[in-house]
Amino acid sequence: MGPRAPQVIKDDTAVKVLPPRRELPPPEFTSLVMNVLIFLAFGCSDLHDHWNSLQSDRAFEALRRKLCSILGSTITTASVLLAISVAFVSTASPVPYLDYSTPAPYCLLFMSLMLAIIAILTSGSSMMRWLHTDRRWIQKQLKQSRFLVVFHLLSIIVPIFFVVCSLNCLVSAMMTAGLSSHSTASRAVTVFCLIIYVLNIGTILMEAVWKYHARRQPISPTLPC
Repeated sequence: MGPRAPQVIKDDTAVKVLPPRRELPPPEFTSLVMNVLIFLAFGCSDLHDHWNSLQSDRAFEALRRKLCSILGSTITTASVLLAISVAFVSTASPVPYLDYSTPAPYCLLFMSLMLAIIAILTSGSSMMRWLHTDRRWIQKQLKQSRFLVVFHLLSIIVPIFFVVCSLNCLVSAMMTAGLSSHSTASRAVTVFCLIIYVLNIGTILMEAVWKYHARRQPISPTLPC
């Protein structure tokens, strides 16, 4: 008898095909500063909400249009502040009861001018970055390191911050010149404008804090009756 042929054992067990591995979003930040930066940049409660807008091309295009619109408005506001600051710095006061050529108002006007220039430059560079980027590159950037996440957030926050500082310097210069005036009517009008300005700033801050806490609170599910 010849050698026996080896028996082939057939395994009828079905081969399980594993689903493709999903890309995990970046880790959630527990720091209050980081959550505030995320809210100021994108209006999201955390980074996962912003991550969801990077999952499709349509959502990313909507996000890009929104951010470019914000940066374009920032450039327009900074240009107006720059023109006003240049006009005040380069010309003398036409009325004697509002002298803004004294050292304190002049220094504030010059700071407003410089901050407006920085705001225009940072806004333009951030807009160029958003116009020439894609969502895959942003996803890769957000998953690499926390430093790149901070840079991603500051590309939106920094131009707005410089515009706000420029506006405050301009208002402070006018308020300083008005309060140091020898005219009683000029000081009274300046105090009234200062009260209105402080009330508006307080209202904006209170609304921003309320929206931040409203977005941070989880939505409780409704139970059937």
